[in-house]
Amino acid sequence: MIDAHTHLDSCAPPDDELVAAAREAGVTKILTVGTDERSNRSALAAAEGFGAVWAAVGRHPNSAQGFDDAALEDLRALAAHPRCAAIGETGLDFFRDGAPREEQMRAFLAQVALAREVAKPLVIHTRAADDDTITLLKAHADGVRVLLHCFSMADRVDECVRAGWWFSFAGNVTYPKSAALADAARRVPADRLLVETDAPYLTPQAVRKHPNVPAYVAHTARFVAGVRRVEYAELEAQVEGNAAELYGW
Repeated sequence: MIDAHTHLDSCAPPDDELVAAAREAGVTKILTVGTDERSNRSALAAAEGFGAVWAAVGRHPNSAQGFDDAALEDLRALAAHPRCAAIGETGLDFFRDGAPREEQMRAFLAQVALAREVAKPLVIHTRAADDDTITLLKAHADGVRVLLHCFSMADRVDECVRAGWWFSFAGNVTYPKSAALADAARRVPADRLLVETDAPYLTPQAVRKHPNVPAYVAHTARFVAGVRRVEYAELEAQVEGNAAELYGW
C-alpha cells in the first residue's frame, strides 16, 4: 500500500519512527507534502533520508499571502530536486480564508503553470471553493495530471471523472456521516484511485482516537476496498500501480 499524501513534519513521532511503523503496516511508499518554504524543505529532507519517502513542494492556499515571483522561483528550484514527485499542495480554501482570495488564485495559477513546465503532477487542496477550483482547473490545467487530494466534492464526482483527474481518499471517507463520500470512492475509475492519510489529520474511524500517521492508511484502504467490493490485495495492487504512474517513483 502507499500513502499518497501526508505531512511527516507535522506528526509528533520522529520521521524514522513514522516510516518504520508504516513499513510494518505494509506501506511501501509515502508522499510527504510541503505547504510553504519551511515545510517544502523539510519534505525534501525526509525524501533524501528515507528511500520510501518522496516529496511534493508547493504553497498551500492558506499560506499564499505574499506569493510573488521570488516565491515561484524558489518552488521552481525545489521542483528540480530528484526526490520531488509533485507540485503542491495548492488550490483554494475559502473556509478559513487564511490568505486573500486573489492571492490564493495567483499562487494557484502559478503552480498550475509550474506543474506543466516541470511535467509533474499537481496536488489540489480545495475547501468551500469547489466551483472556483473546478473552473480554474478546467481553464488552465489542460494536459496537467491533476490529483484531487482528500477528495471532498462528492456531488461533483462525475464532472471530475470526465475531466480525467485523479482522486485520493483520506480517513474521512470512513466516517459514519460520510456516506456520499464513500459512494464517490465506490464510483471513481479504478485507474484514477489513490488513498492517503493527510496525517496528522483525518484519522480513520477505526483508530480515530489517535493522531493520524502514515501506517493508518491501511485502514482507509480496507474501507475503500469494502465499498468497491474488491479484495484488499486487489485494491493494493491497483493503488500502488496508480501511484507509480502518477508520481513516477
